[in-house]
Formats: sequence, C-alpha cells, structure tokens
Amino acid sequence: MSVLDWISAVLLALGVFVALTSAVGVLRMPDFFTRIHPAGKNDSLAQLLVLGALLLQATSWQVAVKLLMISAFLLVTTPSSTYAIARAALVDGRQPWTGDPPPEEASP
Repeated sequence: MSVLDWISAVLLALGVFVALTSAVGVLRMPDFFTRIHPAGKNDSLAQLLVLGALLLQATSWQVAVKLLMISAFLLVTTPSSTYAIARAALVDGRQPWTGDPPPEEASP
C-alpha cells in the first residue's frame, strides 16, 4: 500500500467514526432540536471525510471534479436544510428543551 492509500484509509475510518457518533448523538439527545444538531453538523463532516478519501483515489480529473462538486453541494445543502427543518419546527410551535422537567412531572 502506498502513502496515498494509507491516508485514504484513515480518512475513510474517520468518516465512519464521525457518522457513527452522529447516529448515536441522534439517538441519545433529549429533544428534536438537539437531535438535529449532530444530524446536520457531524454528517457534513463525515461526508467530507469520505469524499476526501475517494478524491485521493480518483483515477481521472473528471472523477475528481465530480467529487468536488458533490462536496460543495453537500456543504451548502446539509446545513441549510437542517436550518430550514429547525425553523419549520419553531414555526409549528415546537419549543426547545430547556433542561426543566415537563409541567406534569414537576413537584408541587
């Protein structure tokens, strides 16, 4: 294996790790707004790491340009779609979690 192969393998492994931690974060967070945070931020990083590894293994400049275009598209659309979903939830009346217990669980 060449140095380029090792760097690609490391980037792929990091991308998988970040994607898995993002999935765990989505499952472990207490409410919608805190769940959407790892879904948007960490998934963007995971996608970039994986696409960067693929870019290092590109066999032609056409493939490299396509991977760069996909990366740019994901960098723009993932955070903006996450923002739009969070904004729609706010407009719909969903309130962010403040750490306080719900009113029915509060002691008198």
